[in-house]
Amino acid sequence: MRFEVSKVLDAIEARLTTDPALARAVVDLSEVARYADLDGGRPASMLRLGLVIDALGRHVAEENVPVYAVAPRGLLSDGDFTSNERMVIRRWADDGIVEVVPQMDDRVLEVAELLGLPVLTRSRSEQFRDRRPWVDEPGRLLAAVPGAGGPVLVARVGRGEVPAVAEPSATGARLLARVWRCPESTCSSYGVGGDSDSPFADMRTVTSPVAQPPPTLRAGAPTCPRHGTRLSDAGARPPVEVLSVRIDGVVRQRFVVTADKPVVVGRAPEGGEGIMLGQWLTDDARKWISRGHARFVLENGELSVQDVSTNGTGVRPGGSGDDEERITLNRDETRALAEDDVVELYANVHVGRARMWATGGVSQPASVMAEAPTMAIRKFER
Repeated sequence: MRFEVSKVLDAIEARLTTDPALARAVVDLSEVARYADLDGGRPASMLRLGLVIDALGRHVAEENVPVYAVAPRGLLSDGDFTSNERMVIRRWADDGIVEVVPQMDDRVLEVAELLGLPVLTRSRSEQFRDRRPWVDEPGRLLAAVPGAGGPVLVARVGRGEVPAVAEPSATGARLLARVWRCPESTCSSYGVGGDSDSPFADMRTVTSPVAQPPPTLRAGAPTCPRHGTRLSDAGARPPVEVLSVRIDGVVRQRFVVTADKPVVVGRAPEGGEGIMLGQWLTDDARKWISRGHARFVLENGELSVQDVSTNGTGVRPGGSGDDEERITLNRDETRALAEDDVVELYANVHVGRARMWATGGVSQPASVMAEAPTMAIRKFER
């Protein structure tokens, strides 16, 4: 059973991010871990985060939905968790995939405001309404409650509106346009890796400048949320493009292309790098699509696609469904992509900018709880 729980925590870990380009909602880890009515179990459990992530996936009808989790420092030593859970939470914190703050205050709401994301919470946050009046907007606060097929998200205000594709606030956009540095060199979010002479330097995880989370604001100054130290401006943040893979009308995965990291999409790109589609393809599509099929490059702010396949890559200008307008790229050919262009690897296997598709198109996304031991999840009886 311990092995099964560890597999679930690994699956949950794959859905955690502090990358502003990928996160779809913000959660307070200390809150969702105590939703005992979701499984009828012990006072605190990290598995409940998986239940809430699954509920978000169903709510937005999309596979592999990432969340931005914030945790108070005290959670790292909370005795209500198992020793394995505490170890995992500390690893998440050290790797920068969960943001740790000395005190929660309204940091979850601040992140949601800066990034334009909904908050998964049962609280109406009345105490912060003066500072965050948007908490009364329909669909911005979503509460996870027990449902017949698992937890469901219910809007605290409104009628269950699906969160729109995130748009940062004006302040958020200004903060995200810069790279920030923390005086604590070992800071996983805003550090530079620390002393290169340290025997542990190669083991330290440091967030890429293009994926840095938004700073907190203290008296208007960008500040490290974890260390409380003022951040210095290290220059302009490199541009990014967020793309989605859409197969048979279902958004399967989002990914980020940056100037220093082109991304290969295919059946099973070599070396474990890139975006692997094989698990979602039909037999015919699997035979047609190469291991590495299309390479996406961001250069001088322009997104382009290069065919690296055996059978060619299609481009549908403006997302057109007219085969007469479809452009075929042959081996090593490259084409710049306009805002609404869609790359076609095979019939109904598409890649485009994430904002193009408002819905993920799937009613029952794959669950992160698939490996959970049955005794860890009990049916809630009303």
